[in-house]
Amino acid sequence: MIGKDETKLVIITGMSGAGKTVAVQSFEDLGYYCVDNLPPALLPKFLELMKDATNNINKVALVMDLRGREFFDSLFDALDHLTDSSWLEEHILFLDAQDKVLVSRYKETRRQHPLAPEGLPLEGIQQERRILSELRGRAQHFIDTTTLKPKALREKIVQKYGEEEQQIFSIHTLSFGFKYGMPIDADLVFDVRFLPNPHYVEHLQPLTGLTKDVVDYVFKWTETQKFIEKLLDLLAFMLPQYKKEGKSQLVIAIGCTGGQHRSVALAEHIAKHFSNQYITHVAHRDIDKRKGH
Repeated sequence: MIGKDETKLVIITGMSGAGKTVAVQSFEDLGYYCVDNLPPALLPKFLELMKDATNNINKVALVMDLRGREFFDSLFDALDHLTDSSWLEEHILFLDAQDKVLVSRYKETRRQHPLAPEGLPLEGIQQERRILSELRGRAQHFIDTTTLKPKALREKIVQKYGEEEQQIFSIHTLSFGFKYGMPIDADLVFDVRFLPNPHYVEHLQPLTGLTKDVVDYVFKWTETQKFIEKLLDLLAFMLPQYKKEGKSQLVIAIGCTGGQHRSVALAEHIAKHFSNQYITHVAHRDIDKRKGH
């Protein structure tokens, strides 16, 4: 466990529409405990919670913006507490963008600016910029998102705040049975019901794809060998592209009829194959749903 003298706190603030939502999602992917729109007046209490040796909160990202403007005057008092916290590594990340870009983003989302609920977005943006000017000067890190797409902003945050060689892209292989319905959280779904079925082999029927006998049966067929070779080749090409695009996890679902034999064996094989390159997880949704179990 990381000691409290190594606790990291990042305060994410800046102009409305500059990318704070993307930023906090990026910190979540980096393993930070994140709180959106924390009132500044509660920061001292939150620091006490972080300092408590009985918890394991050691990386925290807090979003503070003008949605909590009634508490905003207390922010600088709260920040003064940080200077006295020797156990805390603290950074203020300020996100900004040009006025015309912020106006365009508000128009795209059809949102009202929090400081100009009945006026023009530009009026609220200009007022917000004046209020935040002092905080902007106090920030340790500044990112101008004027020309940045969400993917590029994530990359900047990972580059700055990610731990050395930290992997934030993970693969989740999920086996399932089509007779129980499609998984709703899958990114890629592969149907392996065309492969020879161990269910019709008497001594294999009560077993699962986690046993050697079933695995040997599934993989002894030419169809299986050709399929897994082509599938692994396809995934080897696709996975770096998903990672490059900024996706933090990919759920690969493998389905057979009951989710007991073929899909289980193949899901395990895929996860093992890529375990040296990526963080991998395996789950078998329907492995215990067979009749009589």
